[in-house]
Amino acid sequence: MLFDLECRNSNTALITEEKEMTYRQLMTLSTTIANAVDERQLIFLFCTNSRESVAAYVGFMNRGIVPAMIDSALDTELASRLIEIYRPAYLFLPKNLRESFAAYEETFRIRNYILLSTSEKNFYPLNDELALLMTISGSTGSPKFVRQTYKNIQANTTAIIEYLNIDERDRAITNLPMNYVYGLSVLNTHLWAGASIVVTDKTLFQKEFWSLMRDKAITNFNGVPYTFEMLKRLRFFKMELPALKKITQAGGKLDPELHLKFAEYAERNGKKFFVMYGAAEATARMGYLPAEKSLQKIGSMGIAIPGGKFELIDNNGQAVETVDTIGELIYYGSNVSMGYAESGEDLSLGDERHGRLETGDLAKRDAEGYYTIVGRKKRFLKMFGKRVNLQEVEHLLRNKFDLLDVACGGKDDKLTVFITQENVDTELITYLSAKLNLHPSAFSVKVLSAIPKNSSGKIIYGELEKLQ
Repeated sequence: MLFDLECRNSNTALITEEKEMTYRQLMTLSTTIANAVDERQLIFLFCTNSRESVAAYVGFMNRGIVPAMIDSALDTELASRLIEIYRPAYLFLPKNLRESFAAYEETFRIRNYILLSTSEKNFYPLNDELALLMTISGSTGSPKFVRQTYKNIQANTTAIIEYLNIDERDRAITNLPMNYVYGLSVLNTHLWAGASIVVTDKTLFQKEFWSLMRDKAITNFNGVPYTFEMLKRLRFFKMELPALKKITQAGGKLDPELHLKFAEYAERNGKKFFVMYGAAEATARMGYLPAEKSLQKIGSMGIAIPGGKFELIDNNGQAVETVDTIGELIYYGSNVSMGYAESGEDLSLGDERHGRLETGDLAKRDAEGYYTIVGRKKRFLKMFGKRVNLQEVEHLLRNKFDLLDVACGGKDDKLTVFITQENVDTELITYLSAKLNLHPSAFSVKVLSAIPKNSSGKIIYGELEKLQ
């Protein structure tokens, strides 16, 4: 079993506004849910920050059932497309989604969740090492998943526990979604360490969330760059949170000004602030900036996690040995996933990476061995913690808007759509907001007389960058 919950017995595992659940009770609930599923099947887990969703994940992982972690807010049309591609045996989803999947038979129900059978038992063979499928493209409904193994999860979980020094005295809160690798890593590490997790769907913008932070004595708070931008606006620095001990940031590069402000806040108030670096392809974390270095290394993401290693390579594939020289960041570690799945047939594939991950990020290393990310080779953005592939967004728009000449660019948390048609910007933003489950303010539209292209008809994205 991946999670040995019985050894924690009466320790508090999950806390909701209504009740607390011990590790023994979590084991019972997770086993009940998992026993409703035939062993070693693919299941789509439509995730929410709820007790049942967490328990289902634990139960599936412990019984060798392979969950694909799906955002419960994913557009139904996109979710149905994923089901057609991967043919899961079951769907475990909130009961309010039942009508959207009326064709499938309900076989089990527990509180607000139901289990639906698709009658597709073992449609595609599963590799023996395959433990989990994680999406990498936010809410675009991309068929590409990361194939993680039990070894990946165990290695990354124990490494994070080590450098964050998480133990049974710690307490976290679910302000991040569990279908997102960062949010799932919070669950994994705290459950593995015997700590407690406050499970809530409340957001930073609700008074109830901050009441929970205080009343439930949250010690560990985790966020993406957007989280920290909002904290600044919410006057976080003036809040009374005496139980808070550790603050961690991942999901994209934090603005240096915010990095400085939170590092200074942590030092003034006896707390620890960790900047971290990761990706679904590496299970969750690859690098971290030790809290004691947070003020000295503003803008840096730090060093490799325990058991991992970084190197930089130049355009010729040669190792970069000199300091402050930019190269592509390569990571080595047992938490590197097996590779991608883009169809059901890919679920039987073995390890294609062998512990080596080309991150696609450009970085430099200082004289003390600390790394700073300076750019990206690939075309994707981090949108409020979700990674969005610009090519996939262009594909969505072309499919929706006939003959739309479109190109996408932008920067983290702000996606710019370039088009040649007028009077469709409002409709386009509304569509993207619904499809990606992001606020309309995350998008802007610029109308051009023509999208710049080369002689082969390929879009010249460098020219578009000048127009952003």
